[in-house]
Amino acid sequence: MKTENTEKRSHFKNRSFVKMAAILAMAGILVRVIGFLYRLPLTNMIGDEGNGIYAAGYNIYNFFLIMSSAGLPVAISRMVAEKLALEEYSNAKRIFKVSLFVAGGLSLFFCALMFFGTYGFKIWCERNGHEDYLMYKSVYCLFSLSPTIFIVGLMAVFRGYFQGFQTTVPTSVSQVVEQVFNAVFSVLLAWLWMKFGVEYGAAGGTAGTGVGALFGLVCLVVFFFSTRESRRKIYEEDKKKYTLESAGTITKNLVKIAVPIITGTAIFSMTNFVDMAMVESRLAAAGFDPDTITKLYGQLNGKYVTISTMPVSISTAIATAVIPSIALSLARKEKEVVRTKVDTALRVTMIVSIPAACGLGVLGSPILKMLFPRHSEGGSLITAGALSVVFLALSQISTGVLQGIGEVKKPAFNALWGALIKIPCNFIFIAIPSINIIGAIISTTVCYALCSFLNFKALVKATKVRPDYKGMLLKPSIAGVVMSGVCFGIYKLSAFLTSSLSDSVSNALSTVVAILVAVFVYFATMIVIRGFTREDLAMMPMGRRITALVEKIGRI
Repeated sequence: MKTENTEKRSHFKNRSFVKMAAILAMAGILVRVIGFLYRLPLTNMIGDEGNGIYAAGYNIYNFFLIMSSAGLPVAISRMVAEKLALEEYSNAKRIFKVSLFVAGGLSLFFCALMFFGTYGFKIWCERNGHEDYLMYKSVYCLFSLSPTIFIVGLMAVFRGYFQGFQTTVPTSVSQVVEQVFNAVFSVLLAWLWMKFGVEYGAAGGTAGTGVGALFGLVCLVVFFFSTRESRRKIYEEDKKKYTLESAGTITKNLVKIAVPIITGTAIFSMTNFVDMAMVESRLAAAGFDPDTITKLYGQLNGKYVTISTMPVSISTAIATAVIPSIALSLARKEKEVVRTKVDTALRVTMIVSIPAACGLGVLGSPILKMLFPRHSEGGSLITAGALSVVFLALSQISTGVLQGIGEVKKPAFNALWGALIKIPCNFIFIAIPSINIIGAIISTTVCYALCSFLNFKALVKATKVRPDYKGMLLKPSIAGVVMSGVCFGIYKLSAFLTSSLSDSVSNALSTVVAILVAVFVYFATMIVIRGFTREDLAMMPMGRRITALVEKIGRI
């Protein structure tokens, strides 16, 4: 018969980590979809120039945000979960309090640093006649984003604390709430402030980020107080004798876990700085004027980045559901189980990312014309950047797997090599007038290709598992090529049949029809070439029925 303490340990150990990750993954997909949808009216409102200003401010804010709070949820959740497993409940409680103080102080510091640094930069530009700088145009975005750093720092603590208790529901719900309010207020404030100028319109869009974060924090606080009774019962039964950790020890452990994650994330964030700095200088060297440079940078971030990261976020979110259990199987020396889980994570990612890349390569311009009818320029960026979707997805999923098996430092070093190779590529390609902004996409593709290669090399070495490259790359690529040909033909045929309609309506109908047919063709081709496994089909909606059907026709 189990004792009460054994039952408590069982309560924390026997939760389904896969189920928790799946909940978080579904929330991540929904958040990305909402984020994508609100960028449509925002882009149609502020245009490519506004997108360039928005992106310049947001990239700088994102770097300060990473430095202040990235890695905290992971670090806090690991520390809290460890103390709960050891039944050191008072230490778990102290971790939350100390983390709240540390994160609050750190994020407040970076909040003030960004605000006053922006003010100083604004004065310097005005005194030296540099009002045409892209960075100067984004100062209002930076002012509006500064308070968000402090709010997100506090959110990171609450999310890490809840995850330490083996629940991702508060994190998931707060993320969705945050994004909904972000979407509403970004569009509303951009519309209200646009009358003062495009710089203010872009700042209105970024101000919505802070409003969304505030509501997300309120949501987490509500969860915290509404569930405190269950935690209080655990804390009251804390009768085990152990040493209470000091604030210094907790802070030291927090930093030890969070710093490698912050480093790797910050390095990838630095690639945005590289683009921002080099795009402006190298396009100027190629003979482009400041307004054109701002618009091209807006196309890069507001269109290429927004659209290309959609399939990546979905694929990595799906794969996230199987990653947490990899470390457990590795610890048990279950080599074949580890192989299966690694292959599934990588294969599912590519099954989604490769056809998405093929589709964007074929329908880049029509998709932009459908989504941004008032500002449809930049289709060549989507077409040129289609391949980067595959390497970005590979880089992200391999980073996640490496972190899952405890190799936290390797992805950070690999990200550094990728960032370094991006600099000479940017310098060479962007300054070529005929390539211009596409040079940044070429360098991004090279950057993530190198990161993917280095990550896979480290993954094979660490796990002694060789990924199923045939199922992961070859078969989805074959199906993607077949799909691309059909997709292109269907679009041209539909455009011909609807040529009597207005150009925008004809394009929208033809694009939607081509995408729907392409999905069916890809799925059918994958079945014919036996590209799916039972594990792949089981992760899809109505997975059991689809699996049964494919088994019935003997293609699995």
